[in-house]
Amino acid sequence: MIESLTDPNDPLDRQNEKLLKIVAALMRRVEESTDASGAAYAQFQRAAMLEQEVRARTDELERALELLNDSNARLALANQETEAARADLANAIEAVQEGFALFNRDDELVLCNSRFGLHMPDIKARLVPGLQFSQYAELVSRSKFLSLPKAVAPADWVERRLARHADDHVVFNVRLSGSRWMQVSEHRTPDGGTVILQTDVSDIMRVERRERDRILDDKAQLIRATLEHIDQGVCIFDSTLRLVGWNNRASALLAIPNAQFQMGARFQTVFNRLSATIRFEGGVSDADLLAWVNHTTERPPLQFQMHSGGAKILSVFAQEMPDRGFVISFTDVTDERKSAQALVEAKELLEQRVASRTMELADALSDAERANASKSRFVAAASHDLLQPLSAAKLYVSTLGSGLDADEAHAVATKAESALNSVEHILEALLDISKLDSGRASVHLSAIPVAELFSQMEDAFGPVAQAKGLGLRFVSTSAMVRSDASYLRRILQNLLSNAIRYTDHGKVLVGVRRKGRNHLIQVWDTGVGIASDQRDVVFQEFKRLNSDASAAEGMGLGLAIVERACGLLNHPIHLHSEFGRGTGFSVEVPTVGPKLAVQTEGALAARVCPDVLQRTVALLIESDDNLRSALCMMMETWGVQVLETVSREEASSLLKEIGILPDVIVADEQLAEDQTGTQAIAQLAHEFGRLPGCIISADRSTALEQFCKAAGFPLLHKPIDVQRFKSVLEALVR
Repeated sequence: MIESLTDPNDPLDRQNEKLLKIVAALMRRVEESTDASGAAYAQFQRAAMLEQEVRARTDELERALELLNDSNARLALANQETEAARADLANAIEAVQEGFALFNRDDELVLCNSRFGLHMPDIKARLVPGLQFSQYAELVSRSKFLSLPKAVAPADWVERRLARHADDHVVFNVRLSGSRWMQVSEHRTPDGGTVILQTDVSDIMRVERRERDRILDDKAQLIRATLEHIDQGVCIFDSTLRLVGWNNRASALLAIPNAQFQMGARFQTVFNRLSATIRFEGGVSDADLLAWVNHTTERPPLQFQMHSGGAKILSVFAQEMPDRGFVISFTDVTDERKSAQALVEAKELLEQRVASRTMELADALSDAERANASKSRFVAAASHDLLQPLSAAKLYVSTLGSGLDADEAHAVATKAESALNSVEHILEALLDISKLDSGRASVHLSAIPVAELFSQMEDAFGPVAQAKGLGLRFVSTSAMVRSDASYLRRILQNLLSNAIRYTDHGKVLVGVRRKGRNHLIQVWDTGVGIASDQRDVVFQEFKRLNSDASAAEGMGLGLAIVERACGLLNHPIHLHSEFGRGTGFSVEVPTVGPKLAVQTEGALAARVCPDVLQRTVALLIESDDNLRSALCMMMETWGVQVLETVSREEASSLLKEIGILPDVIVADEQLAEDQTGTQAIAQLAHEFGRLPGCIISADRSTALEQFCKAAGFPLLHKPIDVQRFKSVLEALVR
């Protein structure tokens, strides 16, 4: 009943106030009532009960207030203790002599002392709690008091600073303006926060620099001035085994950059740098040398020899100085050792030559007998492969007069031409075989950059492989080899042609590997492979793995030419194959060192080889019949094989048909149908890859000369000077 008169959600003092008002009202009603039925007494009883309940609620409220006052007192005490601890922490941080800052695990600045950022007044005011670490790094990078190297931008510095911030412990020095230095020490707290300390180390850095300068001025410069006049390499170590002097000759002989020699470096440090590149001989090991250096008593003189870098032989002499330091000298005796070795090798060579001459006579007789026996087989096989396309061409030609329409006649003529082209290819291969077997083939050795040879092959065979759906990859290389450029190119052409021909799917890989003093030029494919019992047969004439292949798909002479050319050049050829998985051919070619390569290239540039045009294929684009015939006859007298065309379209069609790229293009600038020679060469180069060429023209304008010069095309004016024409061709071919 009582509860219905008050709202339980009201505070206790509000409920008590309401109850007191109700009691007062009831008491008035009791006093004023004259009801004889006893209603007044009942109201009085209710008022008494209400008063008791008000008194109980009042007691409860007083107890609650006491508890609240006690809690407030304890909270106030805790706040006082917290504020005292915070003040103590702030005072402790402020008492730290270095700049101090604390970032929480979210990389927000929690607090810092007044010394933090003091070295950069322009950003000091912005270092306030809540600042993100990335913002702090950005502010520092933009400060005018930060001295950055010229090559480092503020953004780069911020990137490096944030990368270092990811580590648990970081210590590094920062250069400030005014030749000042600040050391930054950063440590991770257990809860993932970060503490940063900033210490001014300018005085320490200046002292270190002064000390280093004093050592350099007082000792190093004086010693170096003396040592540089000595032909030997010299290193001087003091009694504490620290480097106090050296000369440039020591740097050169030991193959250590002079900048890596440091004053005061320990002997062990220098020795560790050399240990991977030197090899001891003469009964002395690295352990013996270290034992001599660390000897506590008087050291006897030590002499031995060692190999440095695999090429130099050094005579080493180590001797103790009176102050317990020691001097080590290095003398290059490579030439003396080579001379002695050359005498031994010359003696052995003479003995070998006597024995080899005897064997050569026996081998020559055996070769002559085998050659005579194989001659008949070779002629029979060649006759068979030649007669097949000739017979086909004869049959095609005979059908041209049998009333065929134009399209049919054209198709028959095309087939006849293809058959005759097969005859031409066979004859060319036979000529190569004949020349190689006759011993009349001339070899012109030179330094050849393999990368340039690969570029030519990629231009020539890339479209062929792509048309067949094969991947053709050439591994980049800087190798230089010594060989005949024309024959080496022909070898690689035949190997690549075979690899693409006998590979139906997959890829062909061409690369170079080092093998001692030589390089291996390798061609690998994922083709049909060669069975073990067929590996000797594939190098024979007119032998093909696919006996059903037509002459247009290969006459079986490619590998025979490769083997003979490799024999002529003295380049061993190796065959690696797994039947059904692929084949690899490796041609071993001598390596040319950089120095010899430069000398060889210079000699080739200054020398004109009289036979350089003998194996040249030239593409002639000339629309005038008389001039084309004359140019063709003239170039053929120099041994040039001329491909005659009248336009760029005909030249493109011819090159696609025969599958051979020319060594040089000769084009008349004024062609039919408003075509120009420069445009023709440029379009062919775009279609087939880079091709050297020259221009013939009666136009003597400066504009044409400048255009040809910019394009790299030699310009020959009409009437043509024969000797200059020949010289230009020779230069382009080389």
